[in-house]
Amino acid sequence: MTDLLLLPFLGQPAWLWLTFVAVVVALLAFDLGVLHRDDRAIEVNESLLLSAGYIAVAVLFGGWLWWQLGADKGIEYFTGYLIEKSLSMDNVFVIALIFSFFAVPREYQHRVLFWGIIGVVVLRAVMIGLGAALVSEFSWVLYVFGGFLVLTGIKMLWMADHHPDLESNPLVRILRRVLRVTPRLHGNAFVVRAPHPVSGRPVLWATPLLLALCMVEFTDLVFAVDSVPAIFAITTDPFIVYTSNIFAILGLRALYFALAAMIHRFTYLKYALALVLVFIGGKIFLVNIIGKLPPAFSLGVTAALIAGGVLLSLWKTRGTRPVSESAGSA
Repeated sequence: MTDLLLLPFLGQPAWLWLTFVAVVVALLAFDLGVLHRDDRAIEVNESLLLSAGYIAVAVLFGGWLWWQLGADKGIEYFTGYLIEKSLSMDNVFVIALIFSFFAVPREYQHRVLFWGIIGVVVLRAVMIGLGAALVSEFSWVLYVFGGFLVLTGIKMLWMADHHPDLESNPLVRILRRVLRVTPRLHGNAFVVRAPHPVSGRPVLWATPLLLALCMVEFTDLVFAVDSVPAIFAITTDPFIVYTSNIFAILGLRALYFALAAMIHRFTYLKYALALVLVFIGGKIFLVNIIGKLPPAFSLGVTAALIAGGVLLSLWKTRGTRPVSESAGSA
């Protein structure tokens, strides 16, 4: 058994992967089974405390990796965690729009986010696995990632004030065309059995809550197209990429209820995130000119840009009124 645990899996011993899986499963079980067994609205204070707990676990895990794998791996983990955490904050605004569009009450929002996390864990594993295989087989793929990040950063700067229109979203239209959707919510159910309008026989119907879940999953997939290449530009170790991704997402979903109420205060964060993408992408092309930049330098630049965007946003929006509760409730 000991020999099996020491076998390498995607660049790291199997026991490291099993330890990570055990921590994530324990966190999710504690979240759903203990803290949120009943549907209820999560207040800002609880959201902040829960998020602080997730951040503490992520930091402890990163410190443990630092001790187990060395300083460079530890810094790469924290850099990836910071990038994913920051890029995902932009996701909060879209999720708030989704909940408002489908009129999801606050007491059911955690249920959608929790099951959304389960989907994220699987989708990110697939995307990171494919990315790792491509990078391992074709080293030039990193340059494709770099160019994509630079272009994405420039596009983000250009479209920083753009807001998605969910009414004309193709996925929403497809789901409504393919599925039988009830006109209203049925408690916390994603599907219900109700009479067919023509035959009168009981059939399965999707509720707006299921459509909201599908949109949350799709939104995360779209954001992952940016964040996964960004972390591969920092490190090609699948273990570091995946663990930093998942811990950042777990913590951000916990922080959602606090961030949704003050997302208007982070007006300039998108510009900072755009510059981070340009920096990370450009760093790949600088390797052949000035050599590989130290992990600590990448972490420092990333942290400085994000901190600058947050501080500028808070200063520029001081005295503004909070957004309406409608962004996160029925």
